[in-house]
Amino acid sequence: MIEAFKDRANQLFPGIAIAGLVAISAQFLNEHYGAPAMLMAILLGMPLNFLSEEPRTSDGIAFAARTLLRIGVALLGVRISVEMVQALGLPFLLLVILGVLATIGFSLLIGRFFGKDRLFSFLSGGAVAICGASAAMAIGSILPKRENAERDLAFTVITVTVLSTLAMIFYPILTGSLGLSVDATSVFLGGTIHDVAQVVGAGFSISDETGDLSTLVKLIRVTLLAPLVLIAALILRSASKVGSARPPLMPLFVLAFLILAAINSFGLIPETAKDLAGQVSRWALLAAIAAVGMKTSIPKLLEVGGPAIWMLVTQTVFLALFVLAGIWVIG
Repeated sequence: MIEAFKDRANQLFPGIAIAGLVAISAQFLNEHYGAPAMLMAILLGMPLNFLSEEPRTSDGIAFAARTLLRIGVALLGVRISVEMVQALGLPFLLLVILGVLATIGFSLLIGRFFGKDRLFSFLSGGAVAICGASAAMAIGSILPKRENAERDLAFTVITVTVLSTLAMIFYPILTGSLGLSVDATSVFLGGTIHDVAQVVGAGFSISDETGDLSTLVKLIRVTLLAPLVLIAALILRSASKVGSARPPLMPLFVLAFLILAAINSFGLIPETAKDLAGQVSRWALLAAIAAVGMKTSIPKLLEVGGPAIWMLVTQTVFLALFVLAGIWVIG
């Protein structure tokens, strides 16, 4: 068994190492030039597409794109607790939940107008509604295997990250012009911007208090990722044809996410362990998205077309207007 493990590790190492190097490069660009790390990881990975077909690296890249992704999503659970949800207050909590559900429902409705099927609509809608690239990758991991699945995933990650970066720049200006309070501004930023990093950037560009509150709201959206993926897996499982491969009843990474969130709610995870898990999660997701980029063909990515871009823009605008309307109603 030990020899088999060594052989498997040797087989996977080259591909994982390359994905890790791309992730390190993306993080370097993020720290020194402010470029979004997730976007850089996938863009740097795409020119290395040929490595996903190279026998010495293909298995490791596939492992990084799938298994490291699930590890990264599962470890997000250490950042979630019941106290966080309670601190937001019931009205704003309901607004955040309804915003997520409404955006996904809206996405499923408009998909056909943009020439996209329900699976792409769910993938892109979930990415916009919950937590950008991380949500797209988690949802993509449970969708049935189909042609162009990796292309659609890479396209969604790139587009949602670009939109999230634009939102980080313009949403603080919008909230200032509307004269929103600190609480309302925090709920809007945390409830509408796609990626956690961009929420942090937008919130702290206004004030420390806004940064803390908007990050809290964002993490509550992240909390919804696990139940959403679980419910989607159950629906896809029941809808799959008899005799075909069926998704697992409970994806293990979703179960791990929920268990870690529950343990953290009881205060059983030390701060040092939380910090370590957060770092491991971030690097695992970066390496995974780099591997997704390496498995993506640029010519095939261009086949997705302009309508898909406008579809994600429409989803983003819908979420922003929904949350703004909710803030106005709550007062």
